[in-house]
Amino acid sequence: MNTDLFKGILVPALTPFKHDLSPDINAFVAHCFWLLEQGADGLAVFGTTSEANSLGLEERMTLLDHLIESGISTDVLMPGTGTTSITDTVRLTKHALERGCSSVLMLPPFYYKAINDDGLYASFSEIIQRVGNSALRVYLYHIPPVAKISISLNLIEQLLKSFGDTVVGLKDSSGDWANTSAVLSEFPSLATFCGSEVFLLDTLKNGGAGSITATANVNVANIRNVYKNWQKENAKQLQKEINSVRKTFENYPVIPALKAILSIHQKNPNWPTVRPPLECLRNKDTQKLSEALNHLNFNI
Repeated sequence: MNTDLFKGILVPALTPFKHDLSPDINAFVAHCFWLLEQGADGLAVFGTTSEANSLGLEERMTLLDHLIESGISTDVLMPGTGTTSITDTVRLTKHALERGCSSVLMLPPFYYKAINDDGLYASFSEIIQRVGNSALRVYLYHIPPVAKISISLNLIEQLLKSFGDTVVGLKDSSGDWANTSAVLSEFPSLATFCGSEVFLLDTLKNGGAGSITATANVNVANIRNVYKNWQKENAKQLQKEINSVRKTFENYPVIPALKAILSIHQKNPNWPTVRPPLECLRNKDTQKLSEALNHLNFNI
């Protein structure tokens, strides 16, 4: 694995909104700084957990600009730039590169469903060629439970043959360990991240780069403990503990649940706000979630 690739625990940072549904830029910047202070190795902003596909292009670019202008190093930023439109994806990717972010996390074009590998290859190829920058590093974003589009082993192989210096990593949010294991086995040079920390220990044992996981928004220090100590005797116990937290959140819609808990922790009444079609976690569910986390002796 190339030494300049991302590794460790990256956080797909939540996007806070004001009551009028506009992004709360100051709260976003503060949250990202807090995540880095807690030990995050990077910030995969504008992914699923960030509600990126509920944000406009200008909003995403403005938020990225504010992170950088506030002093967050571009070395720790992996903005999501994949959209359903080639031109929009190119625009977001060029903007990231212009601001000094060479690494991007890229969804496949996910609107049309009956698409084969040749169509997906053509899309990624067109984007890479239109961006036309040798500094670009693409991390593929495989999330079939949401996108309903898969990045197959065959597609990865095709992309690596044509763009081996550009396509350098993958986030596997399939929730299918067999798929992650196959990627790790077939493409050992690829910086492969599991999309759920439940698979972190197994990912690291098989040569993976780490995890890009939603619950790192509230649990990054403990998740990173597994990353730091995966070869030690207590690794299984540490993994068991972060699994318990993850599974507790999975009893609820994860994005609203994470925001509800952050609202309690930061005493910010705006944090529970999500953009439609997502809905805020109900008060009774917030209480139940909080009690369940307390039962685990979990503290942010």
